[in-house]
Amino acid sequence: MPQPPDAPVLTDRLLRSWVRCRRRAWLDLHGPSQERSWSAHRALALDDQLRSFQSLLPQRPGHGEEACRAGAPGVVGLRLVGTGPRGLRLEAHPSLLERVEEPSRWGAHSYRPVLARQGRRLTREHRVLLALWGRLLAEHQQAPVPHGLVVAGGDRGLERERLALGGSLQRQLDESLERLALELERSEPPPLVSDRKKCTLCSWRGACDRVAASEGHLSEVSGIGGKRRELLLELGIASLDQLAATDPDRLAEDLAAHGEQHREVAPKLVAQARVQQEGVPRRSDEGTCPALPELAAAPGVLLYDIESDPDARDDFLHGLVRLERGADGRWPEAPAPGEILGRYHPLLALQEHGEARLWGRLSTLLARYPDWPVLHYGETESVSLLRLAERQGASEAERQRLRTRLVDVHQRLRRHWLLPVNSYGLKAVAGWLGFSWSQKGVDGARCLLWWRQWREGSGGPRRPSRAALVRKLQRIFRYNQDDSLATWAVVRWLLDQDALTPSTAPFAAPPPVPPAPTGGG
Repeated sequence: MPQPPDAPVLTDRLLRSWVRCRRRAWLDLHGPSQERSWSAHRALALDDQLRSFQSLLPQRPGHGEEACRAGAPGVVGLRLVGTGPRGLRLEAHPSLLERVEEPSRWGAHSYRPVLARQGRRLTREHRVLLALWGRLLAEHQQAPVPHGLVVAGGDRGLERERLALGGSLQRQLDESLERLALELERSEPPPLVSDRKKCTLCSWRGACDRVAASEGHLSEVSGIGGKRRELLLELGIASLDQLAATDPDRLAEDLAAHGEQHREVAPKLVAQARVQQEGVPRRSDEGTCPALPELAAAPGVLLYDIESDPDARDDFLHGLVRLERGADGRWPEAPAPGEILGRYHPLLALQEHGEARLWGRLSTLLARYPDWPVLHYGETESVSLLRLAERQGASEAERQRLRTRLVDVHQRLRRHWLLPVNSYGLKAVAGWLGFSWSQKGVDGARCLLWWRQWREGSGGPRRPSRAALVRKLQRIFRYNQDDSLATWAVVRWLLDQDALTPSTAPFAAPPPVPPAPTGGG
């Protein structure tokens, strides 16, 4: 059946979105643009792509049809159009074309599509996108495109992988295009995905979060991913409210058939759903021991947070905030919006300086305050610091002393409390407590983007002004400092709860605050 004349053109961007999430592709075409937010993850992906392509073809690529006729080694900006199954109208703009020595309508050369891969392996998204580019390019250049090229790595050494574009891959492409066309004809968007962990990377995240909250989607319950949601749906539990009303012992027995780990977690899931339904925090222990006993006699604490480039395996900033107990023995209150507490120590880990220099600065600072606990949120900081100490030759005794000083606030919070939040990440918890990051809309991805821009500007061929570079570095430092202060907001709340006696109140809920900003851990 031919496609209606008013049907949308299926582009490579729509196909990429659809493979990632059916709902995302529909929103890309039909969603209100004002609900779409800018994502630093997209900018980081383009930065990775540029680095990979520059490693593959150091010379500047040509542009469009003219460059193809001239036989340029690399070409960008070529628009490809064609038709697919059922007369579907197709359009694509390959990221890069590489010249190969096979004849085409342009002469003794032709081209193959090149895709830059993030992650460690090829995905279905990579395969169908290259298949579409190869099919349309073959029609355009009047020469076959048997293979596409996938590159990754850039600065770490370029990885290359050829992908055959024929056979079953073309059938997968046809099936995907037909299903995409049907999805885009819907009057309403497809349902939310079961596992919404990857939604943090999507520009439609805010819009879908609001839908999930209004529907009581099971993914809103902390601890429920795609697999557990499927198990609960099989039992007839389809929403947060239904889970909250479930008998935990019965649920444990029902889930036992799928593994002991599901039996054990069942009561926790029901308890978490009830806390989120009621909007009131609840102790998950007996309340007989404090969450942070290390602070009882400590003269001060060091708040520790790392900023990393995971693709480069580079912990580029180690930030510590030094916070002292007051002369009256009281700890500082949680910071008010925009308030700065303590003294901030940013330690940049420039690779050209080597790890030994970083370890020397870190160990000197830690030794200056030997009785101060080192508080961090999540395991990243403790794992990274202990590995660094081991690589730098610290003895087992030294590492053990360091290990006893490191306190994971996230772990302690989860051990002692259930909170009415859909995530126990720093951003969600500190935001629920009323903490606000000083730079609106900033997250770890944007911080990483600033870092790469700073590195490129300070050492690359395109040098912005010194003032511009300083501003980027200051923004990175402030974001890192805010993460440490957000950790203190959580610590201060835990201390306040431990100070309350059972006869006074079971908890102290935070004051009402507007929705948490998007910045933070």
